Amino acid sequence: MSGYAIKIDNITKVFYDAKGKGRVVLDNVSLNINAGDFVSLLGPSGCGKTTLLRIIAGLEEKTSGGISVFGMSPRDARVKNTYGFVFQDPSLLEWRTVLENVCLPLELKKVPKKKRIEIAREKLSLVDLSAYEKNYPSELSGGMKQRVGIARALVTEPEILLMDEPFSALDEFTKERLYNDILRIWQKTNKTIVFVTHNINEAVKLSNKVCVMTTNSAKIAKVAEIDIPYPRKRNVDFINKVSEIKEIFEGYFYENI
Repeated sequence: MSGYAIKIDNITKVFYDAKGKGRVVLDNVSLNINAGDFVSLLGPSGCGKTTLLRIIAGLEEKTSGGISVFGMSPRDARVKNTYGFVFQDPSLLEWRTVLENVCLPLELKKVPKKKRIEIAREKLSLVDLSAYEKNYPSELSGGMKQRVGIARALVTEPEILLMDEPFSALDEFTKERLYNDILRIWQKTNKTIVFVTHNINEAVKLSNKVCVMTTNSAKIAKVAEIDIPYPRKRNVDFINKVSEIKEIFEGYFYENI
């Protein structure tokens, strides 16, 4: 599929407290995401990146501005199963096996049992967990649980994968394994991925575009193109790109003190 997967035009989001005082979290944010892009929303806590992800997903209403997802409203896109969600906590059901957890979205959609098992096994194979389909979550490592979460997100064949800091609680060795897994899945399926992170190295490692968001401005400071070939090693090009993005944050910090 070609063209924009997500088109965001001058979105503003204001949260109001009990006294009616407003706090601007997103201020006239615009962003175009092409079909097949891997885009990271990068910034510190409180910069609005998760709020923007939730607006894209149709889980949060914008205050003003426009957004379309493959030409639909976010809510309509969600109804059509356009999204798959991966969160920091995969929230697996402890009383269900790995296979049963992955099957759950299809079970809720009343997909026949034989068909949903077939699809779930295909997705478990994609994350290299076929041998663990009969295991329970308590028998899995943190990284394996997250891979089950990825398989579950993929089981409805979404066009867009929304990932909210999915690897932040994992150790560095497990992260590297999952980086390779998600890049392999992205390159094989050509899905559009929107990935929230506060880790500059992670964003540069994975994405073809990085949207740098800063707390003080409630805006996207810059959309950085990452044109380093995959697989990305920590070489001079990688280090230079990380430094370039750090300088953007530092520039906005010193402008607002």
